[in-house]
Amino acid sequence: MSLALLAQVTANGLSLAGLYALVSVGLTLVFGVMRILNFAHGEFVMLGAYVSFWLFTLWGLDPFASLAVVVVLMALLGGLIQTTLIKRVLAAPHLNQILLTFGIAVTLQNLALLLWTGDLRAIKAWYSASSLTLGPVSLSLGRTFGVGLAAILTLLLYLLLFRTEYGRALRAVAQDPDAALVMGIPIHRVYVLAMAVGAAYAGAAGVVASVSMFTYPLIGFLFGLKAFCVVILGGLGSVFGAVVASVILGLVESFVGTFFPQGSSWAEALSFVILILVLLLRPRGIFGVE
Repeated sequence: MSLALLAQVTANGLSLAGLYALVSVGLTLVFGVMRILNFAHGEFVMLGAYVSFWLFTLWGLDPFASLAVVVVLMALLGGLIQTTLIKRVLAAPHLNQILLTFGIAVTLQNLALLLWTGDLRAIKAWYSASSLTLGPVSLSLGRTFGVGLAAILTLLLYLLLFRTEYGRALRAVAQDPDAALVMGIPIHRVYVLAMAVGAAYAGAAGVVASVSMFTYPLIGFLFGLKAFCVVILGGLGSVFGAVVASVILGLVESFVGTFFPQGSSWAEALSFVILILVLLLRPRGIFGVE
């Protein structure tokens, strides 16, 4: 194994990790604050990818330039779904919550299929066929921009959680919603904020995905499954754990895909093998509380 190949595979794994982190931090934030598993989270990624694609196709707006539009639209959608649907099942049994969010996911999938068919769509921006070379490592500019965007947005989420009043409210409700309510924190507004932020980050992941891969109605389902594997590995409710788990999963998939026979097939299944092992050996994940 040459050092050049090792560096290239590591860089590919980190680019995957950036995309996984963007999807996963939003999902784990929603669970940490509301204690609800949002099975429709992957569909927010899909919608973000389609918004990015159509803004580029119809008006020629560069996907990364359209990021602000996508984030705002997805945040509004997340807040709307929270106030109209999810709010009604917050105190319901977990099965009711799962069925509702799964129903939302299926509805959004079929709506996308009805509106845009199942065709694979790709964005051909000026940097799609360009690459950035750093020594022995070559990365497409689209993926490089995506990794940079993931790092910036993850830092912004950290600043939101630990440097703002809204972040303190989110963390207080996540720790003890009853105590937060007694202290005067409007927990239902905090729930809306958590859902809006989670959907916005999923939309941002959709922008990155629209540049680096094909967009189609089931892309959200695939990303949703990956996100669940990541948040369970990192620890449900731990944003830091989701980032670390994204790096682990991205690197492992990249190395398996490169060095194992029929590695691409194994890489796709690997996340679920890891999920099973974590559930058996450490159900709360790497950074979960026992």
